[in-house]
Amino acid sequence: MKKTHIALLVLIAAAIVVLISYTGDLSSYETIASAKQKEGKFVNLIVKMDKSVPVQYDPVKDPNLLQFNVQDSLGNKISVVYHNTMPTDMEKSERLVLKGKVQGDYFECSAIVMKCPSKYKDNPNAMKDQPVTLSN
Repeated sequence: MKKTHIALLVLIAAAIVVLISYTGDLSSYETIASAKQKEGKFVNLIVKMDKSVPVQYDPVKDPNLLQFNVQDSLGNKISVVYHNTMPTDMEKSERLVLKGKVQGDYFECSAIVMKCPSKYKDNPNAMKDQPVTLSN
């Protein structure tokens, strides 16, 4: 077997190993109930803030500790702990995508992605009223 064939097989094997390692990072969206069943494993949750429970955040005392409660579309609730600063306008966001893992009775969040409210939500025909201009 030629050295180029061996090198090509090694590169193919390395590419397969890299692809397999990335599949571990790919995760689907979970409900709170299914995330609790996968305790300690990295998951993505799509939730909205539970505004009946106040957000606990004191930037003077500890700017890297944010605690709040969330609810998923099925009505399940969980407390969230986020060790970072509070994202701007988080309370105004329609939905949150939380990345992290369930640890006991709370969700240890490593990242928060906010879905902003649509400016056309109140008037679905607002786009129809806008003139369309095309330029070349």
